[in-house]
Amino acid sequence: MSRKFYITTAIAYASKHPHVGNDYEIIMTDCIARYHRLCGDEVYMLTGTDEHGQKIQELAENAGVTPQEWVDRVAGEIRDNYRVLNISNDGFIRTTDKQHEAVIQKIFRKFYEQGDIYKSEYEGMYCVACESFYTEAQLVDGKCPDCGGEVHPAREESYFFRMSKYADRLMQYIEDHPDFIVPKSREREMVNNFLKPGLQDLCVSRTTFNWGVQVDFDPKHVVYVWIDALSNYITAIGYDPDHPSETFDRLWPADYHVIGKDILRFHTIYWPIMLMALGLPLPKHVFGHGWLLFGHDKMSKSKGNVLYSRQLADQFVVDGVRYYVLAEMPYAADGSISYERLISRYNTDLANTLGNLVNRMVAMTQKYFDGVIPSPEAPDALDEDLRATALKAVADWRAALDEFRVADAAEALMALARRANKYIDETAPWALAKDGNSRGRLGSVLYNLLEAIRFLAVLSSPFMPATAEAICAQLGGAVCTLESTASFGGLRAGDRVGEPKVLFARIDEKAFFKELDEAAKAKEKAEKEAAKAAKKEEKSEKKALPEGCIAIDDFMKVELRAAKIKACEPVPKSDKLLRLELDDGAGGRQVVSGIAKWYAAEDLVGKTVVVVANLAPAKLRGVESQGMILAADVDDAARVVFLDGSVPAGARIR
Repeated sequence: MSRKFYITTAIAYASKHPHVGNDYEIIMTDCIARYHRLCGDEVYMLTGTDEHGQKIQELAENAGVTPQEWVDRVAGEIRDNYRVLNISNDGFIRTTDKQHEAVIQKIFRKFYEQGDIYKSEYEGMYCVACESFYTEAQLVDGKCPDCGGEVHPAREESYFFRMSKYADRLMQYIEDHPDFIVPKSREREMVNNFLKPGLQDLCVSRTTFNWGVQVDFDPKHVVYVWIDALSNYITAIGYDPDHPSETFDRLWPADYHVIGKDILRFHTIYWPIMLMALGLPLPKHVFGHGWLLFGHDKMSKSKGNVLYSRQLADQFVVDGVRYYVLAEMPYAADGSISYERLISRYNTDLANTLGNLVNRMVAMTQKYFDGVIPSPEAPDALDEDLRATALKAVADWRAALDEFRVADAAEALMALARRANKYIDETAPWALAKDGNSRGRLGSVLYNLLEAIRFLAVLSSPFMPATAEAICAQLGGAVCTLESTASFGGLRAGDRVGEPKVLFARIDEKAFFKELDEAAKAKEKAEKEAAKAAKKEEKSEKKALPEGCIAIDDFMKVELRAAKIKACEPVPKSDKLLRLELDDGAGGRQVVSGIAKWYAAEDLVGKTVVVVANLAPAKLRGVESQGMILAADVDDAARVVFLDGSVPAGARIR
């Protein structure tokens, strides 16, 4: 009887196209899912996209599209990327799915009604990139402790989750389940850095933007991204607080959440506490993997060190990319990628050790036995050693994948391939072919090597599924199941092998880098020519403008934002100036405006105005003004442009 195996990835944030460092997680999870299918388990692999939040709203506004249009495009790119990488996920959830949003509203209401959520005001530091709040003590050199990016002061009305209510219960659960957080080093980090110092209540709603799941009983609030996003693991399989589905009952709890180490806190502290509040069992394991670094640095578009899987797949084939990232990532540490390392491992492991082995043995079978798989004779010591190595490789491979040690499993695979190549040198089948009295021995040698290759096809399948299929096809459609590797000798003598085909063409490193350099120079030249042409066109357009007019590009440089006046007071020693404290949805700013003759300071508090947000700061009577508010000149008086109070702070004015 098969057992269920429910495995998930963190859902990709729909802000941009993922790079190969991001893709490591989906490739590794796919490898584990394929392994469990080989074991006969009922596997459900879930992935998807996280599509709400302030960052996405800002990206969409800056691109001149709606947030929904933005996430539709990026989610499509992510799904296409997964198809290219041969990912075998069973489910794909988007947090803009209506079913998901409806259940999130129910979950939020349930938390509120049972007293786990209360309304208050948040004031602290906020990282837009991570959609996370931090205290001053949590910052590292004044920057976000997770991504290293800028943080901004933020203050707003929010709902808070009483994390402290469940902290002791979670600590006890972790003590009682020592394999809940793996690797073990990740558990120590969470316990020592977050649980032991004491949990602060968690901000779980926002009011300064509106791209999110609306709180149905308080519509000016949207559900904070971490309740929205984390709950995908249960909403995708049919969870509903009122009517859980049969699928949910069958699959939950998840066997593994696979996540990056940078979001471990959310998955091992906040998520388990939310599940406790819902009365649901916790996932059996949360696996926090390391980062795939470019050399020694984390990949970043701003650093110019980003590699994309599609580009690499064109250069190294899909299975070459899959194999590299799986073989290069240590169990509890970061991995590294560079073109030099890629070429080296591709040529050594795939082109030479595995690919050449398969090609040579199929070709020899064609040459010496007319493509018919020969029958083996009684084994000698060399044969027994190859058999023992094959069976040990399967055992080591299974033990490694059971513990998510994918790089060790890749090494078990290659250890068998190297031993098979050594067996060729030891038995010298080409010499046996010349000796008319050694045909029986030659048949045994080729049979043993073809059988070892069949084992390699099975062991390759979670890592390189297309390659595994190609190997089985060259073996004449041999049975390549995990069950068939219980003993050595399952290959059927008398069947015919296919035609030998190159699995991995060797890469000429010098020619590769020459081509890469030429492509980079061509791209740089094209970009310069495009910029030159655009500048010329811009000048031409400006020349054609009627007198007194500006081009649309010039107008778009002015960034107008809605802002709420939080406080207002006269500027000392001035009868014209007022100092306004504004909530601009990005941490706040102050603006000095010469409207004191026409407006009393106390009458402006709570009003929503339009601020020029990208105006260079200036000092008026010694007070810095970070922008200006819009006002009209009417009969020698200023009339401030006020917006409807429903317009959220930070909204872009176009």
